[in-house]
Order: sequence, then structure tokens, then C-alpha cells
Amino acid sequence: MAQDYTAIMKDMMGAFPVDTKAMQDAFKSQAALGEKMSSVALEAATKSTELSSKWAKDTLSKMSSVTKVKEDPAEYTKAVTDFASATAEAAAEHMSAFAEIAKKVQMETVELMLAAGKDMSEETTKAMKKATNDVTTAAKKAAAK
Repeated sequence: MAQDYTAIMKDMMGAFPVDTKAMQDAFKSQAALGEKMSSVALEAATKSTELSSKWAKDTLSKMSSVTKVKEDPAEYTKAVTDFASATAEAAAEHMSAFAEIAKKVQMETVELMLAAGKDMSEETTKAMKKATNDVTTAAKKAAAK
């Protein structure tokens, strides 16, 4: 007599229920983490773009003094020297501002990852406890048959 393995597998799978809510919760957690990470990245991109634009505007406004007609040829040298000095100072300030943006992104990313790790650990522990209880209950029911 051939055994019907399909029926056996169906009975066995039915005895061990699958908790789809845990999967949905995990998906929601991942989606929320993705949203938060995207928010951090978009904020950094916005600030970086604003900073780049400000830097370009500052540089262009300083160029006007270099391009004006001068009476004395020595004034051209002074204008270029002043422009170079102001540009170097502005570059240092702007690079420092970019570094602050990067530092903030790094800190926020680490905080999000730590929080996500804690949440996932708690969810996993909760899901595993529930699965263990479900399997134990199903095993007891199967043994009682």
C-alpha cells in the first residue's frame, strides 16, 4: 500500500501554523527604517546643495572686485591677492560646514541602525517565543491524536 505523502505533508504543515503577522511586522519595520534612512540622506543632500549654492554665490560676488577697472596696475595685483585670500578662507569655512553635515549624517545613521537592531532583536525574540509556543502546542495536539 502506497502512502499518500501529499496528505501527510499537508497534515504536518497544518499542525505547525505560520504566523504571518510576524512577517508583516518585520516588513513594516524594514520599511520604516528605509524611510528614516532616506530622510537623513535627503536632508544631507538638501543642506549640501544649499551650501554649494551659497559658496558659488559668495565666490561670484567676490569676483566683481577683481573684474573692475583699476587706475593703478598694482591695484590689479592687490585685487587678485585679496580674492585668492578670501577664496581660501571661504573654502576652509565651507569644507568645515560640509564636514559637519557628513558628521551629522554619520551620527544619525549610527543611531538609526542601533535602534533598528534593538527593535529587530526584540521582534525576533517575541516571534521566536510565539513560534516555540505554537509548535509546542501543535506537537502536543499531534501527540494526543
